[in-house]
Amino acid sequence: MYDRYESPLGQRYAGKEMQQLFSQDKKFKTWRKLWIALAESEKELGLDITQEQIDELKAHAEDINYDVAKEREKIVRHDVMSHVYAYGEQCPNAKGIIHLGATSCFVGDNTDLIIMYEALELVKKKLVNVLAELEKFALEYKDLPVLAFTHFQPAQPTTLGKRAAIWAQDLLMDYEDICYLLENKKLRGCKGTTGTQASFMELFDNDEDKVKKLDQMVADKMGYKESYPVSTQTYSRKVDSRILNALGAIAQSAHKFSNDIRLLQNLKEVEEPFEKGQIGSSAMAYKRNPMRSERMASLANYVIADTLNPAIVAATQWFERTLDDSANKRISIPEAFLAIDGILDLYLNITDGLVVYPKVIESHLMKELPFMATEMILMDAVKAGGDRQELHEHIRVHSMEAGKMVKVEGKENDLLERIAHDDAFPQDMEQLKSIMSPENFVGRAPNQTVEFFRDYIDPILEQEKSALGMHADINV
Repeated sequence: MYDRYESPLGQRYAGKEMQQLFSQDKKFKTWRKLWIALAESEKELGLDITQEQIDELKAHAEDINYDVAKEREKIVRHDVMSHVYAYGEQCPNAKGIIHLGATSCFVGDNTDLIIMYEALELVKKKLVNVLAELEKFALEYKDLPVLAFTHFQPAQPTTLGKRAAIWAQDLLMDYEDICYLLENKKLRGCKGTTGTQASFMELFDNDEDKVKKLDQMVADKMGYKESYPVSTQTYSRKVDSRILNALGAIAQSAHKFSNDIRLLQNLKEVEEPFEKGQIGSSAMAYKRNPMRSERMASLANYVIADTLNPAIVAATQWFERTLDDSANKRISIPEAFLAIDGILDLYLNITDGLVVYPKVIESHLMKELPFMATEMILMDAVKAGGDRQELHEHIRVHSMEAGKMVKVEGKENDLLERIAHDDAFPQDMEQLKSIMSPENFVGRAPNQTVEFFRDYIDPILEQEKSALGMHADINV
């Protein structure tokens, strides 16, 4: 058990459901479902296939004789033909009609598409649950003013809820991408060796209508509306690239979120969950390292880089196909989905347990708010008859001196006192302090937050309500 490499994505990060989707059992059982759908459709279209043969295939759809397939592959060096052989061993009466007219990609490519789209359904489900958690958080803190940052320098305040709305809006775009892919999903279908359907034309005595119906009937039986209208031996590898680009977009959103959480944790304003027995550092016992957010960023980096794999494969295919896509696909696509699954579990776990420290937030904000208030102070002074340009210069000088007091001498921000004692300004200290309510500086942030979730997220949560209620535990 401990003397072989095992992917950390399976051991540590991805959930059981996603791992099952990319398991060997899921793959080969789907092959058998496709062979049954093909045989049924061919029978219905008039080929000499009996119901007894179909029933025999169905009787052994689930109990795959892996040992037989494995031994056969050692001899023939072909995975599909090995499983055709193994299935035939279990179904002697149907042996001669298994895989009739098909090429290896009939089972291989159609199965890859089926599994990817089922995996996208799981991704969508987890995305929706993260959006639900972000909405709870955002609406709870929609009115809490926080210091905003541009260039990681203090800027005009926003609210904590509005910041969560920004995280959710990124995921909304990702959700829309996933929905587009699912709404437009297609199978490769029954296209034969190079996509011309020549083998099926031979089987059906050049009856094009029956060959076209076969393609549609197999798609229907597998739960798909249609297959790609044209293909080579494979479906276009741009499909893989398109799907991984959508996963890469989720990784980008998650990474941005993880950056913000790690910075906020350093500021002691917001923290990710930290369990009672959790150790932050082997040396520094007091530390509360943002392990979850860091892991999220690490996995996100992997997925973003992984999107190059199918892009390169799609770009370098030759004519009707080359096999240099195969080994890459076996690794890059499952691993991307497993990593995204781990990322979304982390996202769900973090948002479900964020800890907010309003007093620290208020302290940071109030230290910087005098600088933010200078524009209001300036406008009020101009209204009282002052010269805008002269007043601006006074504020600039006072701001530089107050900043020096804070940064060089470590003292409190005394900008308001400086302005109150400057005869160029009509306001006294009491009037200046009345301006200093943080709520005066957040603009429409609270209402923007409410409107965004009401108008954009709530309809999704209502539509996907059967998917809600997920929770994610982080195992390691």
